[in-house]
Amino acid sequence: MPQRNREAAMAIAEQHREAILAGHPILRHLQRDDLRRLAASAHLARHKRGAVIFQKGDAGTSMMAVIRGRVKICTISPDGRELLLNIIDTGGIFGEIAILDGQPRTADAVALEESDLLVLERDRFLPFLAGNPEALSRLLAALCQKLRQTSAHLEDALLREAPSRLASGLLRLAETFGQPVPGGLRLTLKLSQQQIGNLIGASRESVNKHLNDWIRAGHLLSEGGFLIIRDRAVLQEIATAEG
Repeated sequence: MPQRNREAAMAIAEQHREAILAGHPILRHLQRDDLRRLAASAHLARHKRGAVIFQKGDAGTSMMAVIRGRVKICTISPDGRELLLNIIDTGGIFGEIAILDGQPRTADAVALEESDLLVLERDRFLPFLAGNPEALSRLLAALCQKLRQTSAHLEDALLREAPSRLASGLLRLAETFGQPVPGGLRLTLKLSQQQIGNLIGASRESVNKHLNDWIRAGHLLSEGGFLIIRDRAVLQEIATAEG
């Protein structure tokens, strides 16, 4: 996006912070006066592709909503291997644990592409939550959903073989990033085989082998670096075949 267009988009977002919050699942039920106060306390931040938004161990002082772009949540092992924990799409939130406990960050957040974020600081948002039990309830529900996703991810990593983990991972990605196209479901998120391996806890070589096998069998299609799931039922069978 040209610099002038980026600046214009950022200016529009700045002017419509209240509308941005009103469109978020956790906050859309709020009264207009509450939204106005909350919007006044938030600020916008832009991060270039590959920029580190925060790192594991950093002070947890804010929650962020993705207005534009995508953010990956990951952690790095002592030997330099990356574990990809989650990918936050436009409209999603991250960093919400810090809103509740104020403890250090438990993972890294990195912009997968140029991203605009709406930042809600803990010292302003926590008193707001105290006076809005429904917003707090929705935030807790979002945290519970992420906890369930993490548990499922851990179960896959510990109990399933690589083909099952890969099929399950592709189906999870399809839930968020799947776009119906003629003949299948296209993943709008372009991930390298290494990144897919990092997401499911498998080697790049293993991911390469199974993807190629499934492409030859007609279960998947690779088009311009994007995967298209052509036979979702077969992937579901593979995902549940081993446990």
